Amino acid sequence: MQAQGWRVDREWTAEDFDAIHAFLSRAYWCEGIPRETLERAMRGSLNFVLRNATGHLQGYARVISDQATFAYLCDVFIDESQRGQGLGDWLIGQVMAARELQGLRRFSLFTRDAHGLYERHGFKPLATPNRGMEIVRPGLYLQQASKP
Repeated sequence: MQAQGWRVDREWTAEDFDAIHAFLSRAYWCEGIPRETLERAMRGSLNFVLRNATGHLQGYARVISDQATFAYLCDVFIDESQRGQGLGDWLIGQVMAARELQGLRRFSLFTRDAHGLYERHGFKPLATPNRGMEIVRPGLYLQQASKP
């Protein structure tokens, strides 16, 4: 998958993992996530690693899915130095075109501030929010890290 020197790889290296963890451990949605937790999550997910022409990681997206009925898009980011070029839009387009994610009954995500990006790819506010339920533990990773 390529566009103007950019490509999306599905495999990640140890160097990629270090960069992904460095970003996500500071992200509002999973601040302080332990390396072991993130590695386990990535191994159980579809990974989309955005690379520049020289092969360096510039962004990432992860999808949790049974690849038949449901998917959850998460952990999306573009390196701060590369923002404003449409790469997030292109990356999400690549995710949405993935063979394993076609024909799903439900594709979900949560975002604090990127609604416009996801709307361009067909996402809408929950049709029936009163049906959804969740358990949310904000700051869980930070709390775990502070325990002796």
